[in-house]
Amino acid sequence: MLKRNLLTLVLIFCLANVCIAADGNDATSLAKAAQNPLATMVTLPLQANYNTGYGDFDRTFYSLNVQPVIPFPGESLNVIVRTILPVNSVPMGEFESSFGIGDAQLSAYFSPNSSGSVTWGVGPIFGLPSASNPELMGSGKWGVGPAGILFIMTGKWTMGALASNTWSFAGDKDRESFNKFLGQYFINYNFGGGWAVGTAPIVTANWDAESGEQWTVPFGLQISKVTHFGSRPVNLLVGYYHNSEHATGGAQNQTRVQINFMFPTGLK
Repeated sequence: MLKRNLLTLVLIFCLANVCIAADGNDATSLAKAAQNPLATMVTLPLQANYNTGYGDFDRTFYSLNVQPVIPFPGESLNVIVRTILPVNSVPMGEFESSFGIGDAQLSAYFSPNSSGSVTWGVGPIFGLPSASNPELMGSGKWGVGPAGILFIMTGKWTMGALASNTWSFAGDKDRESFNKFLGQYFINYNFGGGWAVGTAPIVTANWDAESGEQWTVPFGLQISKVTHFGSRPVNLLVGYYHNSEHATGGAQNQTRVQINFMFPTGLK
């Protein structure tokens, strides 16, 4: 399954050069916008994550994250609403798996309306107990906390970081409360023509876990390409990350495959 999906993505990257291509400068601008979490552009990323070496039997935990981003531009302040809805296939034992929707996240970033090289945003993040059953990483709890983003663009480089912490505050009284951190730094180099290489590992911490079991810390690289499917600009991405630290039974590696549909109207 994993090899077949990777082969499919390689073929998509090859076909990118025979699709209706954007102007080189336009493709570069779109690539930088796709790398900017605070861009005033509607996007629909579909991110497939293949987490290998999971559990006692070294199986693959699969998650498809549906991640729509909807900006609400203002005269002096933009509001960027980001949602993550995971569709998970979680290994259960040696052969069985549980498939369905996991807990969703909703964040709203308030960001100054500025075209400068440095932008930032802050706002709340909410954890939604949307899991179809507890086996799908469902907490059964509502969560809330602060979130922030910093984005820097200089020449061919884009870089920045985002961070959030979420505490449970309501929900099923029989379920455990949670206190979780998520951080992601990202660095990208844009070659031109929509091509870019970079890294964007997602670091997480479960503060309620025992010492030595709290952190997941990955390292890796990814490559992306902006092209067009018909008249629709899309950003294709593939990456590989190794978890240098993870909880017992946690995944050892992750292969990330993403297609990001972009709707660049009034982009800033």
